[in-house]
Amino acid sequence: MKVAITDYSFANLEIEERLLGAQGHEIVAWKDRRPAADLPALVADADAVITQFAPLSADVIASMRQARVIVRYGIGVDNVDLQAARARGIPVCNIPDYCIDEVADHTLALLLALTRQVVSNCEHLRQGHWGLASGLDSMRALRDLTVGVVGFGRIGREVARRLQAFKARVLVHDPIVPPTEVEQRGCVPTSLDRLLADSDAISLHCPSTAETRGLLNRDSLARAKTGVLVLNLARGDLIDSSALMEALSSGKVAAAALDVFAPEPIPPDHPILQMSNVIVSPHVASASVPAVRKLRETAARLAIMAIKGDALPFVVNGVGAT
Repeated sequence: MKVAITDYSFANLEIEERLLGAQGHEIVAWKDRRPAADLPALVADADAVITQFAPLSADVIASMRQARVIVRYGIGVDNVDLQAARARGIPVCNIPDYCIDEVADHTLALLLALTRQVVSNCEHLRQGHWGLASGLDSMRALRDLTVGVVGFGRIGREVARRLQAFKARVLVHDPIVPPTEVEQRGCVPTSLDRLLADSDAISLHCPSTAETRGLLNRDSLARAKTGVLVLNLARGDLIDSSALMEALSSGKVAAAALDVFAPEPIPPDHPILQMSNVIVSPHVASASVPAVRKLRETAARLAIMAIKGDALPFVVNGVGAT
């Protein structure tokens, strides 16, 4: 059987070749992400499709004559047209249980970098200066902060758990999670409006959906506490970048830490990269050797299961979910 891999950021496909080859399956892969118009040539006769960032639009999915599954290398599935796949009866699977600790750790690393002015003090010292790079009031302890966590899935819960260890008060907004479940984990369930108004820092951990795209925009940022810190390690399109830059310039948002952007890669001349009150990383929060190994092994095994006709876990579009 043929397994098509639309794109990948790894050095090679040794892991996938080992697992899929042992089952007698052939891998046909393109390393670099290509436009949607190019993809039918690769996926039309594939029995399983694995994708990382390539846009699997309705037209691309319509070209799949025999695909038994689409597997996303990752948690988010916003590059796949789920409704089109559902209409074709093709299950779409993600890998929801990888990189949880990595992203939660990265979130705390960025938040601590903001509250302890790690980057600015490092640059200050490298430039030959001694002492604080900014005012004393910019140095804050997490125990004194109320942190709003938007999205209380696997990653959001681990972020909250780490924040509690630092003695922060944690507000949670997630319309899907019952308030009692949030309370059982020592956090405070709240509306988005209340979270915006009360949080000293806001950390986004929700998927990109029609309801969440542009969640932080001019209107919502205007309702946030003046001097708030904003962190986004979920999806770049959760934030209106123009609105964020305006808020960063005015002081409404004191600082931001971003691991994701829209589009990606972010253009090297994007003005947000020149803002001194913004810390950035290139969508690497999920990275570690064990996490990437689990991601790739799980993707290959899901493809094998689908080809065998086994019931699939992690189905996100409701087609034959277990």
